[in-house]
Amino acid sequence: MSIKNIILLAFFCFAINASAQNPVKPVAIIFDSDMGPDYDDVGAITILHALADKGEAKILATIASTKYEGVAGILNIFNTYFNRPGIPVGIPKGEALTLRDWQHWTDTLLAKYPHQIKTNNDAEDAVKLYRRILASQPDHSVTIVTIGFLTNLSNLLNAKADEYSSLTGVELLKKKVKSLVCMAGKFPSGFEFNVMKDALASKNVFANWPTSIIFSGFEIGEKIKVGLQLINNTAIKNSPVKDVFHISIPMAKEDSAGRKSWDETAVLVAIRGYAPYYSLHYGEIKVAPDGSNTWNDKGTRQAYLVEKTYYKAVQDLINLLIMHQPVKKIVTKSN
Repeated sequence: MSIKNIILLAFFCFAINASAQNPVKPVAIIFDSDMGPDYDDVGAITILHALADKGEAKILATIASTKYEGVAGILNIFNTYFNRPGIPVGIPKGEALTLRDWQHWTDTLLAKYPHQIKTNNDAEDAVKLYRRILASQPDHSVTIVTIGFLTNLSNLLNAKADEYSSLTGVELLKKKVKSLVCMAGKFPSGFEFNVMKDALASKNVFANWPTSIIFSGFEIGEKIKVGLQLINNTAIKNSPVKDVFHISIPMAKEDSAGRKSWDETAVLVAIRGYAPYYSLHYGEIKVAPDGSNTWNDKGTRQAYLVEKTYYKAVQDLINLLIMHQPVKKIVTKSN
């Protein structure tokens, strides 16, 4: 580890000790993930729970933006592993993508680890869950982090009044949400998977979202490679997080140094903020019909992350956080 990274990690440890002495109110957060086409989502949900265990976050809901059979159970597996089995899980009940992992780690986890949600039918409708949770929260208090497709958020924007709130989707978001953090886009321009795969939803969300948006673009997570320390840690056993990285890393030559960390950076920023690792470039995203994005420098409501310090400092931090273990271990079905 370089001297620069040691200094940054020392700063991180100092900040943790300071926050323990001067506790701040945890970030109320809704986590929206495609949980499957890639496995950086697994690192992201682990960071979410790790920071919740440190008192930095309060997890209001975990929601899938895909609807392949089993995705609701996968979210419930991680919530259960980290001793929060009661966290609400939602999935799209209407039209949505069904992309899933080609490495079949989801099948392994569903067979091996406890989960109360057995089928997608057992999960709540994503938009209904959003509306139920948001309606119950204080004004301007909720941070939404999305690390998948924008399907749910587009449907939420278009939603009408219901049994949970007399407000429309736009009105409810404007009243209850503090900010939106997205792993989406490539900046200042390019093609990015999360934006492209449901381009109509992306275009609707980014053109009409009523609160601030921070983008963690493709270029931010591309260089940050993690997971080798986790899979080589012999003290960690019966962990769905370790299992996913252990299964997936050997299956792709490009992952030999670790998996790229797009989704983890978004969760980290959603909870801890962008400093000291990043600065913000303000303006406004524009999404074309083909899902490509460009950037207009005019505007102050949207911004994308710009690397401020050496990326390996964030890499070291993510490697540390994804090795987080639950306070009370669970057993696998085989045990």
